[in-house]
Amino acid sequence: MSTVGPRRPAGPVRRRLVVLALTAALAVTGVVAGVAALGTEDHREGDPASVLSPVDPPEVVAEQLSSLPPGKQLPLRRGERRMLLEMPTDYTPSSPGGAGTDDYRCFLLDPGLEDDVWLTGSQVLPGNPEVVHHVILFRVEPDQVETARALDHRTVDPGWSCFGGSGVEGSATNLADASWLAAWAPGGDETRTRDGHGVRLEAGSQVVMQVHYNLLRGQSADRSATQLRWMPGERDLTPLHTYLMPAPVELPCRAARSDGPLCERDAAMADLRRRFGGAASTADVLHLLCGEGGGPSETTTCTRRVSQPMTVLGVAGHMHLLGREISVVANAGTPEERTLLDIDTWDFDDQGSRQVEALRLETGETLTVTCRHQQWLRDKLPAFAGQEEKYVLWGEGSTDEMCLGTLQVAYDSEPVGRF
Repeated sequence: MSTVGPRRPAGPVRRRLVVLALTAALAVTGVVAGVAALGTEDHREGDPASVLSPVDPPEVVAEQLSSLPPGKQLPLRRGERRMLLEMPTDYTPSSPGGAGTDDYRCFLLDPGLEDDVWLTGSQVLPGNPEVVHHVILFRVEPDQVETARALDHRTVDPGWSCFGGSGVEGSATNLADASWLAAWAPGGDETRTRDGHGVRLEAGSQVVMQVHYNLLRGQSADRSATQLRWMPGERDLTPLHTYLMPAPVELPCRAARSDGPLCERDAAMADLRRRFGGAASTADVLHLLCGEGGGPSETTTCTRRVSQPMTVLGVAGHMHLLGREISVVANAGTPEERTLLDIDTWDFDDQGSRQVEALRLETGETLTVTCRHQQWLRDKLPAFAGQEEKYVLWGEGSTDEMCLGTLQVAYDSEPVGRF
């Protein structure tokens, strides 16, 4: 190890078509093993069936962000070290387009890796706790670094705007081995992998730090950092991977508001293309992946067959602001059925991974993700103020939606293909 730290500081044909389409289109957001939750006093509570008198989702304000104590550090294990990666300069957040109270900004961080290492944990150190709402870390492979640098150089300000993933082409398209490394929310402690496990980082890899800024108390400068735990690459650890389970979203307008200009699917898709270009096709591609009929519904689901033996160690779910319920089930409808995740009152600010008792899955066994979204939530959330109701599809924006299960897994052998 020479340098670590900032310069020493279906069938085969159909499957290939799906993979090619997803490679061109899929841009999923980063929900990751190790997310630290906000205080439970701010989370939604109540009966998810209470549609007539729905509970109020939380409103996270700057005072809550800044009042949460810094996360605690965990003891280092034998052979572990820490490296600090910091934004190169201050950044003053602002809402893209001048509207709203949120800014998602990506920053390219170079750990200076001259040799392979194992990532074994992480912690985020917010520079300005009054504006930093949450942070996600993405892996940038050596052959993607120039793409990331080009994004960084497009604007005078440091970093680049990014709502969903890192924005680096191809960084979120490998369903069997997604690119994100870690995530954090205010109050979260340092995280670490299970003993004997780690995420492999190749020499020359870099890290994108996506920061979600909350602007309810105005625009003030930030210079955040992340501290990564690592071990030398020659250590004999079991590689961890993130396995993605997306499902399509087809949420119709409520009957009483169905005459809006974006309440027809074609109009909503045209709007999605206008805002996100080719990435909008993910809304259609996911139907090919999942084989679902695609009719409008509050509930969506997708079942995938495991393509190679693996052990599930953790699980998380991801939706946006209209999400209400999400579950992930192994071998649904069989005697071997096992529920890995069951959230009946979704909280956008609590997307942490849950460790599960290790579950061995063989080739051909199934995993099913199911989500429920509800339009009445837009009546409760400031993010939708002044916006007309629309037919909601899978998309990157906060007023679009996603249905995504993520598993932290260890394979018997390295992931096969990109499906």
